[in-house]
Amino acid sequence: MTPTSTRARRLAGTLYAYAFLTDLVLLYPVYALLFADTGLSIAQISSLFVIWSLTGIVLEVPSGAWADATSRRRMLCLAPLCTAAGFALWTLAPSYPAFAVGFVLWGAGGALASGATEALVFDELDRLGAADRYARVIGRARTAGTVGVLGAIVLASPVLGLGGYPAVGAASVIACLLAAGVASRFPEHRRRPAEPDPAPAAARPAAAAAGDTAVAGSASADGPTDRAPDDTEADELGWWQELRAGVAEARRDRAVRAAVLLVAAVTAVWGALDEYTPLLARDTGVALTTVPLLLLIVTVGQIAGGLLAPVGERLRSCGYAVLLACSALALALGALLGKPAGFLLVAVAFCGLQLASVLAEARLQARISGPARATVTSLAGMGTDLTIIAVYVGYGLVATMAGNAVAFAVAAVPYLLVAAVLINSARDRRPPARSRSTGDSRASVPGPARLDAS
Repeated sequence: MTPTSTRARRLAGTLYAYAFLTDLVLLYPVYALLFADTGLSIAQISSLFVIWSLTGIVLEVPSGAWADATSRRRMLCLAPLCTAAGFALWTLAPSYPAFAVGFVLWGAGGALASGATEALVFDELDRLGAADRYARVIGRARTAGTVGVLGAIVLASPVLGLGGYPAVGAASVIACLLAAGVASRFPEHRRRPAEPDPAPAAARPAAAAAGDTAVAGSASADGPTDRAPDDTEADELGWWQELRAGVAEARRDRAVRAAVLLVAAVTAVWGALDEYTPLLARDTGVALTTVPLLLLIVTVGQIAGGLLAPVGERLRSCGYAVLLACSALALALGALLGKPAGFLLVAVAFCGLQLASVLAEARLQARISGPARATVTSLAGMGTDLTIIAVYVGYGLVATMAGNAVAFAVAAVPYLLVAAVLINSARDRRPPARSRSTGDSRASVPGPARLDAS
């Protein structure tokens, strides 16, 4: 095994451990019960979710710029510490004000990690000449996080029985502290913007050179020249300049802008629907104790979607569109079936949409060329958060009028529209057929179109 391969594996292993621990939060399956048992009304609980979402939206892009201007590794260390402080507050002083402040801290933690994680991992892989591994690494990290959620669900019940909410809260705080410790093991080597990149352009991976792949790795502006992690504190651009640079790149570069929009469109809808799957399961008529089993099927689908990232990298634009369309149809049919068996189709849909999300995020990283990688990634995260809120509102309206199954089916429609846009874009980019005078009437298309929503 080469030193480069060893470093890439060590980076991936650190990321998997970090993703697992940040989602191994035993409060996940019971915090709504904690709020209710403390005496909060449904309206108060809903207001807490709004506070949580708005915190993430407000801090998403500024935190990405901060990560670009200072240290992405530091952001990954601070993120679980903020979340741990929120959980500790819930445990020690359960009340509406404490829950509200806790959600602000949790939202801040999520914003600090969003953007910084993807940027650090991509740049480190690119530095090692392994940017083409990004999709599979991120896909497996998603799987590790999902396994952490499963572990939290399994452990929450016995821990709650042994020590009540204080024990569950303490376990959640410990998991976050362990995640912060793991984050300190991330490597971080970043070139100063003023320094020339000694590596020839031809030697660095580029998405354009990879042409026929959906999410091939590309060269980033952060080249292979190393600098000590502590030097990031003296970054010349500064926070405001990094913020402007990231926003400018997303606005100026059509390909980057399209990738940002695709991430938001693909990730937000099914991410929001995940919160309503228990209601859909209950509507099938199963016993309350059977609902977790149906949700487990869906979770297994998500795990499979993350693990399929290496296979999904082979998809071209039309193949990616077919993935979205088939996932949308499976989602709608599974929901409208109204039977427990329908959750097999819902699991297939979540598998495909998890895969599509990983590929969209990898495609975005491959297209970013400036130094403000975390900022641009955070723009995609903010777009996702805003879209999720819109889905929440739309789902509530449709479900109130027509039920959960119809709301799930309606939510599948945007994926069909995105698939249609991708197919039309691929057709528009095909070169015209050769003239008949050349003696060859075949279209001069070297291969299937790349994944591109431009």
